[in-house]
Amino acid sequence: MFKEAATKLNFKSKKLMISLMAFCVIVIMLLFGYVKNQPTPINLSYYEQLLKTGAITKARIDQNEVILETANGAFVIAKDGIEIKRLLKSVPIEISGDSVLIDDITTLVFMTVLFLVLLLVAKKRRDKELENIEQNEQKAFSLDGISSFDIQPALSKIKFSDVAGIKEVKEELEEIVDFLKYPMKYKQYGISLPKGVLLIGPPGVGKTLIAKAVAGEASVPFFYQSGASFVQIYVGMGAKRVRELFSHAKAYAPSIIFIDEIDAVGKARGGMRNDERESTLNQLLTEMDGFEDSSGVIVIGATNKIDIIDEALLRSGRFDRRVFIPLPDLQDRAEILRVYLKDKPTDASVEEVAKMSVGFSGAALSTLVNEAAINALRRESKIIETEDFLAVRTKVLLGKRKVLSFSDEEKRIQSVYQGAKALCAYWFEVDFEKITIVSDRLKDMEKEIESRTSMLSKIKVYLSGVVATKIKYNEKFTNSTLDLKRATTLAQSMVENYGMGESMLPAQMDIQTILSEAYDEVEKFLLGMEKPLDMISQILYTKESISKEEMGRLMHELF
Repeated sequence: MFKEAATKLNFKSKKLMISLMAFCVIVIMLLFGYVKNQPTPINLSYYEQLLKTGAITKARIDQNEVILETANGAFVIAKDGIEIKRLLKSVPIEISGDSVLIDDITTLVFMTVLFLVLLLVAKKRRDKELENIEQNEQKAFSLDGISSFDIQPALSKIKFSDVAGIKEVKEELEEIVDFLKYPMKYKQYGISLPKGVLLIGPPGVGKTLIAKAVAGEASVPFFYQSGASFVQIYVGMGAKRVRELFSHAKAYAPSIIFIDEIDAVGKARGGMRNDERESTLNQLLTEMDGFEDSSGVIVIGATNKIDIIDEALLRSGRFDRRVFIPLPDLQDRAEILRVYLKDKPTDASVEEVAKMSVGFSGAALSTLVNEAAINALRRESKIIETEDFLAVRTKVLLGKRKVLSFSDEEKRIQSVYQGAKALCAYWFEVDFEKITIVSDRLKDMEKEIESRTSMLSKIKVYLSGVVATKIKYNEKFTNSTLDLKRATTLAQSMVENYGMGESMLPAQMDIQTILSEAYDEVEKFLLGMEKPLDMISQILYTKESISKEEMGRLMHELF
């Protein structure tokens, strides 16, 4: 910054020097013009020749001299050496004093005074700007002036007890909270604080709230920034903001930096080139790498688009932990609703409202409760009733990207569909964390070498829902769109990238063969597993989710 100030000062000095040189040039030109315009002295004989030839066009008496104007210039002769009357008969004569010289001198003096005034004003202005730059430099080395944009830490009052429906997430983050509160306990064992935690989940599930709860539990300063706030029009400004944010956070350590919608700044590089965004991302990578183990600063990022984030940002040593936050299931929704209804008069059954709000996020449930209260007020009712939730349920969904919301029959169909996926994933050893009525949590392939059998098993899981609903209802439904796309993409990859078709060369028919083979095997399997499938489907219909551990216990009891 000091270098920038010096550069500005040098630039202004150069401007001052150029102005001074320009003034000198103007003065020289005026003097040259004045000297150039002085008449040429002549003798009497030359004068007589001019007079006889009629070359004199105008004459002017200036004190003791006569100035003669001709087409070839001005000439001067002593007044006493000629006969004025004779000259007067030939040309008109003007009488003047020192006006011309006085005018020239006056103009020169005026311009000199004007330039000196402008020079004085410019000097004062330069001194003032230099003073401001020095003051900014002093602020740059103090805590209060460390940032040029609004970076203010906050002490969060939110605790984990204030956030409902995230039991598994709390367990993941409790270690980080404990580390921030008691760092010496971990340093004794040589344990380093994770540099970053990435919260992944759909919009509205409470990622920001969870980050605030971590800060509140640890009682450390909390710095909130949106990823979009780093993306600037001016080159270099985004990187500068990242630098200032991390400098500020380290000054207040232990502290937490929360970057919401981190995909806005952490999008994978390449493709449509954006030098400013890439320089901002590079600065973020550098700052996270530059953290010392004892700095006491942790970065929490939030995104719902992990697939577009740059791999360098996801590698170990930057975001060491990834926490998936799914849409709340039935039990989670009930807990969230109890929090939102705590201070509101109502006789509605929380469990019943939770059942009618399948697919709602935490934010959507908050809106649902608020809209239901408004509806009760509109009815002039003193309490919020179940009919109020029913009245606004559709209204809440219409204002959002379409959220899965099932009727009772649709919920049964979806339970069978997802139940078949849970059963096949467990049986064919496709790893997963939890399968809910609205989504699955199949783990991505992490092995360097993957067999054809394991890839085919994953295709079987994707097709299992279609097969199960065909067996159960003798019908196909529209809820299979995403899984069919996944299965087709994986089969296409097997044939075109890995040569796992009938021949080494890619053939479109081989893709169909793999899909047909997987479909037939899943159909034979599910026809012999009717009882387990019914039990799993009933669990999903009732609880809306089933974990891998619960599947293990259930299958152990049945077999």
